[in-house]
Amino acid sequence: MNLYFEVHSFTDKIFHGNPAGVCPLEEWYDDSLMQRIAAENNLSETAFFVRTNDSYDLRWFTPKTEVDLCGHATLASAYVLFDHLGHEGDEIIFHTQSGDLTVEQDGDLLVMDFPSRPADIVDIPDHLVEGLRTNVETVLKSRDLMVVFENEREVRDLKPDFSELEQIDSEGVIVTAPGDEVDFVSRFFAPRMGIDEDPVTGSAHCTLVPYWAARLDTPHLTARQVSKRGGDLWCRQIDDRVRIAGKAVLYIKGFLNAE
Repeated sequence: MNLYFEVHSFTDKIFHGNPAGVCPLEEWYDDSLMQRIAAENNLSETAFFVRTNDSYDLRWFTPKTEVDLCGHATLASAYVLFDHLGHEGDEIIFHTQSGDLTVEQDGDLLVMDFPSRPADIVDIPDHLVEGLRTNVETVLKSRDLMVVFENEREVRDLKPDFSELEQIDSEGVIVTAPGDEVDFVSRFFAPRMGIDEDPVTGSAHCTLVPYWAARLDTPHLTARQVSKRGGDLWCRQIDDRVRIAGKAVLYIKGFLNAE
């Protein structure tokens, strides 16, 4: 049996932030087994990692599929290594589908170094207006679609039709606006990936940060994802990278009986 953790990321309080499953492995399970475990966990993502010398190979699975980048489960994996598995030093290197990602300790924050994914303006796709149930003027896209609204209340008040959003050819839909108490707020919808609304989405900030850094003319940004659980992020744009920092807290530690 392998150790198993559930960590709540981008928060210091349980039942807030984004829950992630974390599975440290001695060697890789079959892909089909990892997918079944992620489906059984039914969390936004379950992370699996294997140590390779002084670094780690890291993969992420939603209940439906493997993904190329995940912020909150990376944060959760680093938290487990630093706080529960005795990783020495202040930096962890993860080898992933999106290249090498580092996570550093900075006081009570864990700081992730991720690729920047700026978005370009695109035509409004079919099903988006029906899916968001509101008028849409400008749409941008990188990996995900991004829709910018005028104020935080508009983002909070959205009540999407997920059956419509699921028909859009995009992993997810980011909605964002200037924040009342932070630089910007967001929500993230990904029904095509088996996640109607993701509580806090680190990878979406690879697109959010370059947009807001340019719009607000500052590389340093505070962010809040205003889902029901909610979460806080501290971000910085540095050339073609973004640094995304947050806190994490342990909810479950146990054993995975899946072999």
